[in-house]
Amino acid sequence: MNAKEKIILIADDEPDIIEIISYNLLKEGYTVYTAKDGNDALDKARLTHPHLFILDILMPYKNGVEVCKILRTQPKFKDSLIILLTALSDESSHIRGLDSGADDFITKPISPKVLISRVNALFRRTEKEKTDIITAGNITIDASKYTVNVSGEPIVLAKKEFELLYLLAAKPGRVFLRNEILEQVWGNDVIVGDRTIDVHIRKIRQKLGVNCISTIKGVGYKFEYTPQVAAI
Repeated sequence: MNAKEKIILIADDEPDIIEIISYNLLKEGYTVYTAKDGNDALDKARLTHPHLFILDILMPYKNGVEVCKILRTQPKFKDSLIILLTALSDESSHIRGLDSGADDFITKPISPKVLISRVNALFRRTEKEKTDIITAGNITIDASKYTVNVSGEPIVLAKKEFELLYLLAAKPGRVFLRNEILEQVWGNDVIVGDRTIDVHIRKIRQKLGVNCISTIKGVGYKFEYTPQVAAI
């Protein structure tokens, strides 16, 4: 997919910021839509189905972090990329944003060259991740065959265990919120509790015997391969 086929939604309550970002992305060949606040961003998202969201953290009605969390619970946006814009440079703001499901941060004032570079880099990374086979160290996950191998040995996972592992492994290093995991693996049709995720994660760790899923306390989980034996 080239730039002309990619849709980007920018949400910011500062017209000057919207103008700068839109101009540079349009010049790069992207299709651009804009929103003036968090509620407007969610409404436009449902209409335009963006491949990438650029969300200002300090927006009226719903801020960028709140919008990010909502988007990450909706299956239609599970593959969409999210960049948060912030004038805040403190570490806690960045952590809070990434924990909400964002893929990257851009700090204001915005450099057009940095913006384009970061956007292009995110799309390139996503294209590389679009594969049925994921390899991390000695782990191989094949989505087309529903198989997992560790050091060449097949590992038998239940269907939901496999889907949970694949969800996390497809975007290594990204923190998946608990609600996001429930939505994408179990969907709306089945009522399950938070404890269900914990049980499945524990079983995956036991079966793989490899430390590859990290717990982000009070937030969710991420796939982060390390070669040590797993601590169950």
